[in-house]
Order: sequence, then C-alpha cells, then structure tokens
Amino acid sequence: MEVNDILVNNLANLARLQFNEVEKEMIKKDLEQMIGFVDKLKELDTTGVEPLLHMSDVVNVLREDRIQGSSSREEALMNAPDTDGTYFRVPKVIKK
Repeated sequence: MEVNDILVNNLANLARLQFNEVEKEMIKKDLEQMIGFVDKLKELDTTGVEPLLHMSDVVNVLREDRIQGSSSREEALMNAPDTDGTYFRVPKVIKK
C-alpha cells in the first residue's frame, strides 16, 4: 500500500484533523512503518492457529443480577445542592 498525500489527507478528513506539511511528512513515515510491520506479520505461518476471540478462557465473568432495594426520591434528593422537590436542579449547559 502506497502512503501518499492523498491517503494522509483522506485520513485527516475522516478523523476531522488538520496537519501542516511537516506533520504530514511525519505521519506518512509513521504509516509506512505501521504498514511495514503488518506486512511483516503476513510472513508468519498461521496454519492450524485458531483465531483468538478472547484474551482468556473465562466465559462469563459477570455477576448474577440481584434484586436490591433502591433509594426513595426523598432520600436521593436529601443531599442535593439544589432541588425543586421532585428533580435535581442543575445549571444550564446548552445555550441556544
């Protein structure tokens, strides 16, 4: 795979990044090294090697769901810095 300015510009566009000419040259060198590494891995004989789906043999390490009590609205709002009695009151973060 050839790493050229068109490829770097396309990747930058997809990633919503902007690079100057010096950075583009550095990125081209890095991409060439990465692609070279992957090409080197293609030389390995993987006949009979099963694909690795998980890093360990453990199947399901999630805990069982347990029904537990929950806080009442009054308990939840007890330590709130500001409330209207039903909901938490927070500063507006989206401006129109």
